[in-house]
Parts: sequence; C-alpha cells; structure tokens
Amino acid sequence: MTRGGQGLARVAVVVRAGAAPLWWLGAVAAGAGALVPGLTGRRIGVLAGAALFLVAAAVVAYGGRGRYRAPARSAARAGRHDVLQDRAVTVRNWRRGHRWWLLLAFLAALGTSFAVPAAGGLLLAGCGAGLRLKAAWIGRLEQADEVLLWVRVDWLRAGVGRPAGKAVKGYRTTGIAAGDAAPGGARRRAPALV
Repeated sequence: MTRGGQGLARVAVVVRAGAAPLWWLGAVAAGAGALVPGLTGRRIGVLAGAALFLVAAAVVAYGGRGRYRAPARSAARAGRHDVLQDRAVTVRNWRRGHRWWLLLAFLAALGTSFAVPAAGGLLLAGCGAGLRLKAAWIGRLEQADEVLLWVRVDWLRAGVGRPAGKAVKGYRTTGIAAGDAAPGGARRRAPALV
C-alpha cells in the first residue's frame, strides 16, 4: 500500500467465510449426535434440531441488516492506491481468527447430543445457512447498486472479523467487476470461452 492506500476486504466474503465451517461442523455434530439416544430420544432431538435450524437460519440471515445498509448507503469510492484483498486471503484470515470459537461451538454441539440428539449440530448448521443467506442478500444489494462493498482490513482486525461491527466506520465501493469474488462473495466464475 502506498500513498495512503488501505487494504480492503469484501464485505460479502467476510460474512460468507463462516458459512461453510459452521455448516459442515454442524452436519458432523448432528450426524454423530444422532447415534446417541440421549435423554429425549432421537426423534424428539431431531425434531427439536430441525426447529432450531430454521430459527437460527432466519435470525442470522435477517438480523442486523440495518447495520449493513447504513454504511452501504454512505459508502465512498475506493481510491486508486487502495489494495483489494483476494477472496482466499479474506476467508483464510477469518477462519484463522475464529478457529477456537469454531472448535468450541463444535464441541458444545457434540456435548448437547447426550441430552438432545442432533439438536446442537443442527443449530450450528442453521447458523452457517443463515450466513450464506445474508451474504446472498448483500450480493443482491451490490447488484442493485452495481457496486461491490469493501471494508478496511485494519477495522476487521479491531472488530474480530465483523464487517458491521463498532470498529467499522464505513464501506468503500468499486465497480462490479473488481476483485476475484462475485456479488455475494462466491468465487467469480471464469467467463466461458467462445
């Protein structure tokens, strides 16, 4: 970075970074939990888990949308010297910063299986699904305004990887083709050769 440029990470990529680990850890914990009869029995555990999955997905997907909308409305254009962080780097940084929380959540989900089989794992998977839905919603905002939303990397460190946390003062924007991630944070597909 030179001449006052900032390192910028995609907002949607940061949100989406936790979706896959939460989903897979939840699925593994739910599968392992279904093997244990638990205190409530498997049927009640799985039904309770399905309800928790739906509630968690909805709460995570719809909760806090205003905290993303406000900085998106007042976002400034990224400068010429700003450095756009690759999608893979953003995902790796988020997962490294949260690895212990992910491990604790997985162990807690496994532990609840002795009381309510599969419920904790399905709750964890629901949180992952909600993050994916929230990233898709951010992608629709980006497509509607034909911009990509970026957040300063140093603010993410201060806010422990939360692109709408207190440390984040605002977003930057670029054109829709900037960076290596599509709107919503997914990998950008290479254009088909004709």
